[in-house]
Amino acid sequence: MAYEDYHHNEKLIVTVATTGGVHGKDANPNLPEQPEEIAADVRACEELGASIVHVHGRDEHGENDASRLQEVNDAIRDLCDDIIVQNTTGGQGPIGERIEGIRTDPPPEMASLDLGPFKRDRHIITEHTRQNIETLALEMRERGIKPELEVFNGGQLNEAFRLIEKGLLEPPYYVNLIFGGSAFTIPRPKNVVNLVDNLPPKAEFNVLATGAHQVPLTTLSILLGGHIRVGLEDNLYYAEGRLARSNAELVERAVEIAEPLGRDIATPDEARELLGIA
Repeated sequence: MAYEDYHHNEKLIVTVATTGGVHGKDANPNLPEQPEEIAADVRACEELGASIVHVHGRDEHGENDASRLQEVNDAIRDLCDDIIVQNTTGGQGPIGERIEGIRTDPPPEMASLDLGPFKRDRHIITEHTRQNIETLALEMRERGIKPELEVFNGGQLNEAFRLIEKGLLEPPYYVNLIFGGSAFTIPRPKNVVNLVDNLPPKAEFNVLATGAHQVPLTTLSILLGGHIRVGLEDNLYYAEGRLARSNAELVERAVEIAEPLGRDIATPDEARELLGIA
């Protein structure tokens, strides 16, 4: 999709990233950490229009823990109607830890696939070698899991083309363009447009923008015919100086912005159809 297709009335996919693996209740006490509270938040977001949930696991102390993904998945499926579960395979752990995101039972319908490393804090660089990327992409294909291609900066878009050329991805390709933070694409509208103009053919795109950039850049994605991700993983605040009360509050605002712009909200089944999920 692009601006030329904006008036074709393609429905808008809303992804909610409720939890993440970095900041916790110390940053915003409303961020859910344990399976039951994550699932309750997801349920509220699904009722408001979210069709995909991006999932992280936390241990009993709130620390990132990929081994808890199964428990979180189970809680979400028990409480929610039909939302698409998208497990993370990101993070700074080894490949054996990250691959747990696609080995739950049943497998998630989607999973994130980071297309390269990025810096975190002063001494940490997340490890995403080409071998690891291909290992994850191949297993996702074998398990029928739709990858969301995480593009943390413009150069990583080259990896999407490389995976397509190697036959490791099936169209439509779902590309998540990430803006803000200290290591992602500089959050300016012209950079959103530039990356959208350089997407591979047969690609759908999503925009993730951190902090204060979440609302303006996701709104731009709506106007460009793309999709959006919101949630406390990416943005702890509803407005300057006011913490978000819940993930549902951020989803509700996104839906309220989209509707007068002419983008109806996709149900989970409509999102599956748009993304080619069986």
